[in-house]
Amino acid sequence: MFWTSWAFAYIAIGLFTGFVAGLFGIGGGTVLVPLLTMLFTAQQFPADHVLHLALGTSMASIIFTAIASARAHDKHGAVLWQVVLRIVPGILLGAVLGTLLAARISSRALAVFFAFFVLYMALQMFVSFKPKPSRELPATAGMIAAGALIGGLSSLVAIGGGILTVPFLTWCNVRVHNAIGTSAAVGVPIAVGGSVGYIWNGMHASGLPAASFGFIYLPALLFVMLASIMTAPLGARLAHRMQVDLLRRLFAILLVLLAAKMLHGLFWKS
Repeated sequence: MFWTSWAFAYIAIGLFTGFVAGLFGIGGGTVLVPLLTMLFTAQQFPADHVLHLALGTSMASIIFTAIASARAHDKHGAVLWQVVLRIVPGILLGAVLGTLLAARISSRALAVFFAFFVLYMALQMFVSFKPKPSRELPATAGMIAAGALIGGLSSLVAIGGGILTVPFLTWCNVRVHNAIGTSAAVGVPIAVGGSVGYIWNGMHASGLPAASFGFIYLPALLFVMLASIMTAPLGARLAHRMQVDLLRRLFAILLVLLAAKMLHGLFWKS
């Protein structure tokens, strides 16, 4: 079959994405989407659906990557499950609202806002910004509101939520290792909801390649999933061996790179 010649490429990006997801507690979509877009374009998939397929396949793979990453962090006692339970209802609500608002908001304006918001959070993390010692996680209503914002932005800009969840938790004086572990667990419901949406929206799309399930390309999902679940625990173990300040700065650098890539795509398109 045609896709088998691309299997090694899918495996390679899956290994890299899984490691990054485990190390930083992010879903990995911000890394995986551009790589899958390049591969799908090279495979001459319909241009109108290349990005949809990359987004859908990436979101589906995040389910397995996030589970593997969360399990690895949980073994180190880094997942704050009470926080997960309090924030997930808001995240699910925000994801639904974000999907409804997506068609009514200028994607360019949203992306600019998001990129500069990420740069601001990265600056705070890089300079080791210290929140007030008295600052704590908000009450349940506040957690739901924060979750709704994270879920809404995640669905609008197609991310797993980690680059928002980690800065929010550290801003509330949550230890960075716990913030990363908890973020990995929070990424699971975001990915599940997003995957269902991409399957539903792609069921009646025409011209999709064979072996597609909605906007999820199953061969790529299979190889990326198998590779990423192997390296996500490795990234998680490394995270717990690193010094807090170094891990925080590396995460900040990743945020800067992602924001720069987003801005480059907005203003330097051909």
